Amino acid sequence: AKSRREGNFVIHLTQLFLSRPLDTQSETMSDSEQYAMENVDAGASETIPMEAGQIKKGGYIMIKGKPCKVLNISVSKTGKHGHAKCNFTATDIFTGKKLEDMVPSTHGTTVPIVKRSEWEIIDIGEEGELTLMDEGGNQKTDVNLPSYPETMAQEIRDAWNDGENQVSVTVQAAVGIEQVVAFKKENNAA
Repeated sequence: AKSRREGNFVIHLTQLFLSRPLDTQSETMSDSEQYAMENVDAGASETIPMEAGQIKKGGYIMIKGKPCKVLNISVSKTGKHGHAKCNFTATDIFTGKKLEDMVPSTHGTTVPIVKRSEWEIIDIGEEGELTLMDEGGNQKTDVNLPSYPETMAQEIRDAWNDGENQVSVTVQAAVGIEQVVAFKKENNAA
């Protein structure tokens, strides 16, 4: 009789644990919580998982939540049963700040999805806000002159010369941030 009671108890516990999260979830989750969860999933798609040993020099890696370009990788072996460790030296792609991280080569890390696009400057506002247009005629107004490197904003203003010259910029985007990273003064056929 004792084993039957234990069996019933195990069945009862199993049913309790299997049914409880589903009941709790359906009763307490509001629409706003579901929306917040969708935001998390959308943000997660801005990075991809990758084994640390697969990241190469010149590639990208997330260090302390910042998208970085890898400058150098040194691999060290530790101890009799230790894992090879990858020591990454990288620069933040938006600020130029140097960052370092150490990750076992077989462990996973995240890599930002970095996109670059070319735009022509249509206007530069007093506060440095840019109006840009791509080859397809699409306009972009949510990017400002860059704060890094320090001289680039003034160099772009000088090259553009209040609209006298045609200047194109390269906008780099990663993890929800967009910033001008390069510019080129076009040769106007006059």
